[in-house]
Amino acid sequence: MSELGYCEGEVCARDGCEGVIGEHKVENCSCHICPPCGACTSPRGFCPTCGWEESEDPAPPQPAYTGKPWKAPEPRPLDPTKVDWRYVPHTNFTMIKEGVYPLHMTAAEVEKEVRGTFGGRFERFKDGHFKYIAYTD
Repeated sequence: MSELGYCEGEVCARDGCEGVIGEHKVENCSCHICPPCGACTSPRGFCPTCGWEESEDPAPPQPAYTGKPWKAPEPRPLDPTKVDWRYVPHTNFTMIKEGVYPLHMTAAEVEKEVRGTFGGRFERFKDGHFKYIAYTD
């Protein structure tokens, strides 16, 4: 038994068919807006001899998902021997910087390191931990 043809120019070979696979012309292409478009990526193959249409073939079976759900990686531990932080977006013009600092440092010293482009403010500063709203825009 020969392999079934799917690409343009291949022999069909469905039930002994000797027709040559062709492709329907693309209609309503919108690749100029957002390529590749659905018209260009949809099945267009056909066999003029036996009437096979690629678009009428059943979809291949999807393998069953056997993995675990995705889990975000654990963030790296913060180093309390220096000013160290993680940041997350907050608004269009601020970000939140949460972190740790050595206990001997003052709020002004820590702010020098975490200050945003246009300043910011501490929401929390106590016992070696801080939360700072940095103004970025």
